[in-house]
Amino acid sequence: MLDKRKKKILQAVVDEYINTAEPVSSGTLVKKYGLDYSSATVRNELAELEHFGYLDKPHTSAGRVPSEKGYRFYVDELLNDEDISLEEIKYIQSKLSTKVNEIEELTKITTSTISEITHYTTVAIGPKVNAQIIEEIKFVLLGSRMLMVVIVTDNGLVKETIIKYDEDITASQVETLNNLFNSKLKGKPLSKIDKPMEEYIFSEITYSIDVIKPIIEQINKVIEEENKIYLEGANKAFDLPEFKSLEIAKNFVNILDTKDLVLDMLNSGIAKDINVYIGEENENDQLKDFSVVTFKHSVGDKDLGTIGIIGPKRMDYSKVISVMKYINKKMNEKDL
Repeated sequence: MLDKRKKKILQAVVDEYINTAEPVSSGTLVKKYGLDYSSATVRNELAELEHFGYLDKPHTSAGRVPSEKGYRFYVDELLNDEDISLEEIKYIQSKLSTKVNEIEELTKITTSTISEITHYTTVAIGPKVNAQIIEEIKFVLLGSRMLMVVIVTDNGLVKETIIKYDEDITASQVETLNNLFNSKLKGKPLSKIDKPMEEYIFSEITYSIDVIKPIIEQINKVIEEENKIYLEGANKAFDLPEFKSLEIAKNFVNILDTKDLVLDMLNSGIAKDINVYIGEENENDQLKDFSVVTFKHSVGDKDLGTIGIIGPKRMDYSKVISVMKYINKKMNEKDL
């Protein structure tokens, strides 16, 4: 366990390196951080922190940089999780006060807000669709041969699709569809719109399967759109010194282009508010050069999905986690 002095010096090293991306010397720490220790004492402490694995020393520099172990200790023990300014608080409040009708809109707003404040790349997925409960299925006639289907779930998710027919659809048929689908599917999870339910509806209805079949097919297509990924601020990464490495930059682009990898990254979090994975802690080898911070956000008991930030290991964890915590708090105050 580190003593108070080592903790203070390690925190200063991490803060300075996050700010400058330059190896940190004992002289810099004494000058900039008001440490009540001599340069010689700080040098000795830096050497011990390196010996214990909390710091690394680049070959071409006299200064030190945090190791993954150092970052982990910083995140777990030293981090200031209230590193958020009044201006940032006001900005978040103004963005989240926007009236939204769908969860997807709220996810987009939240994702862009986090990226704008932290200046990191932010990705998000909505809640798992199949587990959501159907509150209503509504059929609206848009023309004699065009039908709109709207599905509303208990999480406030709204899915809609339009079906075109080769024959006329009557108002009475639409009324029958509304009654039939709601009586069979209201209160059931979306996953129930499957082949057995399709056959069940066919056996119950008295008119053409040609009317019902396209509805089932289109609803299933809408449900299969689960795991849509929202991405904000991908270009921000290339302003960071780490991304001057062609290999890291190419790897970063490949990660964002690989949907399954992004989904795994967002779904890997355990059941707590905020998860932090630093370098080698990431399960996928492609993420070893990066840090990932995720949180599952909700409004009351409504699951809104998962939001994550991907950036260098030299991430401003204090800012990122402070912003995530505040946004999570404000989201839970919303009424959807």
